Amino acid sequence: MTIKEVATLAGVSPASVSRYMNGGSISEEKRERIRAVIERTGYRPNPAAQTMRTGRCDEVGVIVPKIDSDSVSAIVAGISEGLKDKNYMVVLGSTAGVREEEIRYLSAMQSSNVAGIILMGTVMTPFLKDAITASEKPVVVTGQNFEGVPSVFHDDFNAVKELMNRMIARGRKEIVYIGVLEEDLAAGAARHNGALAAWKEAGFLQPLPCEIATFDTDGGVRCMEKLLKTHPGLDGVVCATDRIALGAMQYLQSAGRKVPEDVSVAGVGDSWAGRLSAPPLTTAHLYFRQCGAAAVDMLLQKINAAEDQVYTTSPIQQIMLEYTIVERGSI
Repeated sequence: MTIKEVATLAGVSPASVSRYMNGGSISEEKRERIRAVIERTGYRPNPAAQTMRTGRCDEVGVIVPKIDSDSVSAIVAGISEGLKDKNYMVVLGSTAGVREEEIRYLSAMQSSNVAGIILMGTVMTPFLKDAITASEKPVVVTGQNFEGVPSVFHDDFNAVKELMNRMIARGRKEIVYIGVLEEDLAAGAARHNGALAAWKEAGFLQPLPCEIATFDTDGGVRCMEKLLKTHPGLDGVVCATDRIALGAMQYLQSAGRKVPEDVSVAGVGDSWAGRLSAPPLTTAHLYFRQCGAAAVDMLLQKINAAEDQVYTTSPIQQIMLEYTIVERGSI
């Protein structure tokens, strides 16, 4: 069945059916007649035919580093909610942490029906930079402040700096930091630099002890074990993520250290698991859903400008979101 046949059955013009399908303005009477025909016949538009006819793709590609992550799922939820209101569908690709897969997905999406791409950034490599620059489809990055690329990211530096300051204000003097690889400019470098800045401004002369973990509780356990051996008098632990913090807390408690009586612990991300831990985890809440929604707005502006053939020399749009420290029982 075609739009023309639906229009004939409803007694309206094909243009009216097209406006109905795309959320355009038509009279309530026509809307009801078209709706009744669609319900009776079970008509569904052919996406490929729509794209050929209108030149418009109603899909957005979303490339993520993994799917078993609180932050990733929240960002995808924000993206999905924003796109649903605009009648776009999400095409999801997971790289499983393999950097070459980012390039592969970006390349594959050039020849697909996606109108634009949202990439959850991890590490900017020369190959990735070239792929983004060469992309024929608009690209927006979330979670990283990549130079020269439209981005929505978090204030990772100040979030961790404030966590450190709050721990220091409670009299903690033997604090350690568990981070991630600094090639990740957000979760790695920016958060570590925030911790270092607070440590230096507080007047501590000794270096801030640091270990590098993987993005999971096992990484927190391993690093906490090392740090407790090399710094048995430690009284505070700031971690780059909640999952790492939960692993650190688990090891501390297994070693007979009480949290927060003996050791304060804090993380970043405000995960659901941190709310249920014993004690509940103090953390920096990052606005992941809003990050996804803001990326959608930014991408659709670029898609619409390309469709309308509006080309400007305005600066690359980059948005830094705020954060909120959520104090619970762990510091």
